[in-house]
This record gives sequence, structure tokens and C-alpha cells, in this order.
Amino acid sequence: MNDKESGPDGFTEHSKTLNPNLKGRDIREAFKGDEYQILLVANKFQTGFDQPLLCGMYVDKRLAGIQAVQTLSRLNRAHPGKDTTYVLDFVNDPEEVLAAFKTYHTTAELAATTDPNLVFNLRAKLDAAGHYDDFEVDRVVAVELKPDAKQSELVAALEPVRDRLMKRYKAAQEALEAAKAKRDDKAAEDAQNELGALILFKGDLGAFIRLYTFLSQIFNYGNTAIEKRAIFYKRLLPLLEFGREREGIDLSKVVLTHHHLKNLGKQGMPLSDGDKPLLDPITDTGSGRVQEKETALLYEIIAKLNDLFDGDLTEQDKLVYVNQVIKGKLLESEKLQQQAANNSKNQFANSPDLKTELMNAIMGALDAHTAMSTQALNSTTVQNGMKDILLNHAGLWEMLREQAAGQRPSA
Repeated sequence: MNDKESGPDGFTEHSKTLNPNLKGRDIREAFKGDEYQILLVANKFQTGFDQPLLCGMYVDKRLAGIQAVQTLSRLNRAHPGKDTTYVLDFVNDPEEVLAAFKTYHTTAELAATTDPNLVFNLRAKLDAAGHYDDFEVDRVVAVELKPDAKQSELVAALEPVRDRLMKRYKAAQEALEAAKAKRDDKAAEDAQNELGALILFKGDLGAFIRLYTFLSQIFNYGNTAIEKRAIFYKRLLPLLEFGREREGIDLSKVVLTHHHLKNLGKQGMPLSDGDKPLLDPITDTGSGRVQEKETALLYEIIAKLNDLFDGDLTEQDKLVYVNQVIKGKLLESEKLQQQAANNSKNQFANSPDLKTELMNAIMGALDAHTAMSTQALNSTTVQNGMKDILLNHAGLWEMLREQAAGQRPSA
């Protein structure tokens, strides 16, 4: 890991800054002694650390599918004196973890086959982006297959494509900043779409490499153009240093005032009960599109909530009540799901059933949120304000449509 703010050199488990007493020892060996007994894990050791002494695991990140199985299975190593293991999970749903293990408990099965033609579709999409031509692909492949090729030759072959993409990305970034400074929404949208398209192109490169690496083991494509692109993409991808930037967030004034932990007890996970989930085939690799993200600034939602509720209530109380409790109850309504699927947002906003279901949700939350529920029940203004927040900021209509679409029987 590289973090210039923390130090000039890269950080690994062997860094003097992180583990000054490791002194070159393999961390698996160091773990056997008394000095190192707790390991803080990022992605590197999450699935690739094999140490039989591990007996406990504290999980504070989302795990799903094969990653959940590989991560939690770090504990499944026998060792003399090791008679118990435990997992303390702060994040994941036990049912989802159980479903992940069931998939691989005996023999994993596919629900359907993966179409090998996906590779051709993805190649066509990448070619159509116009960021390289056949000559540039062939030039890189020629160097790669040359027995006595030098690194400088590979760099020279890749540099024109890399330089072109990096300059285009940087230009789009500058255009976006300039458009924001001038408050030119159209120019900002165009620049953001350009950035999105380049990030999508980079993602498709990685998708092609993974898909081709997997399918070429069982399917003979007999196509040199496909193989050449796999070589070309594999060398180009690490050179594209964009797409992982995050918008800066000032956390300097954030103060942790309180937190709450709730013991959910031990969860039984019998692998033999119920149906075994099937693995989904690869179906939509490379089908991503540039999308404009719909965002709602948190302070705008809080400001609207502050105008609705009075009394000694925190902003978090108000936010959780409307955006999680009430919206969660409304999302359970099959009637609203059907109406959201079959009507525009304006039509849906005027539905009498929405008002009825909103009242039902408020009453359902009355015991846990008495103060706000009482105000909401007795004030049409509060009810209308909540409806506005749920529709125009919290995505209620959109989420109901998605749920309805997921429950429709296929033709």
C-alpha cells in the first residue's frame, strides 16, 4: 500500500513502521510466538493467510459468496490444543453467510451454462471505444512474444495508448472542474460522462481478462485476435491510473458522540437444512453503461426534516425515522410496488393508497418512535413533508419499482 501522507515508502506487513520487530520474518512464523497474537487484515491476508493457530475472527466488513467462504474458512485448520473457534460478526446477516457456505458445501453446481460468445461481445465493445487500433495491439504482442525483448521495448509499445487515455482522462477532469466553477451544468454533465466512459472502458478491460482467462481453459476459441487482445489488455490495464479517485470529504469536525452494540447471540448454521443455492453463470459481463448517479445531499434532507419535526430530537433520530423506518415499512407494501411499477412518479404521488400506507407505517412505528409518530399522525403538513422526502430524496418510488420487477414471473 502507498500513502504519501503517512510516509514516503510503501507499506507492507514487513514495513518497519507497521511491524518494527518483525525483522524480516514471515508473518506466519512470527504468529507462532507470544509477541504477535492479533492480526489486522486487509484484502491481502483476508483469503490467503494459512495459519492453523487462528481461532477467533472479528468481522467488520461485508462478506458475500465465495469471499465469505474463503475468509471464514481461515479458522478451519486443526492444531493440537485448538478445541474451539468463534466468529464475532458486526456486519453480516447469518442467513446470507449460511447461503454462501451451502453453495460450496458439497459440490457446487451452475444454474445454467456460461455463453462463450460473451468474449466476442466484449471484444467488440472495447474495439468500438476507439482508444487503440490493431497495429498497436500487434506491436505489444510482438514484444511480449519476443524471447529476448527488453522492458523498454514493451514500454515503448504501450506508452502511446496509455498516454492517450491518461491525457483524455485528465482533460475531462479539468473540464469538469472548470464547468463546476462556471456553474455550467451541461458542460459538467458532458465532462462527467466522459470520465464515466473512460472508467467503464478500464473496467471492461479487466472483465475481458477475467472472462477470457476462465473460458479459455475449457473452450478453444481458435482466434488469434482474441488471444492478442488478452495479452494487450493484460499489459495495458495496470498502467491506467484512474477510476479509483474519491471525492474529498472533510471529516475534521466529525466527533463520535456515542455508539451502541447489541448482542444478537450465537447463530446456528446447519448446512444440511434447506435447498442448496446454485451458482449463477456469467451472463452480463461488459454490459455496464455510463450512468448519471442520482444523489441527494444529506444536509438537504436533514434541513427538510428539521422543518417538519419539533422538540428534543437529534438529526439522526429524524433521518433514521423517515429514511429507514418509514421507508422500510412502505417498501414491504406489495400494493405500492405494483402502483410504482405501473405509474409515473407524479401519478404515484397522488395515489390515495400511498397516503393510507404512509399512515399505516407511521402507526406501525409508533411504539419505537412515539415522539415523531405522534407529531406525524396529528399534522397533515408533516405527512406531506415526509411524502416529499420519500419520493424526491429517498428513492421510494424507484425502489418499489425495482422490487416489483424482481417479483414478476418471467415470460
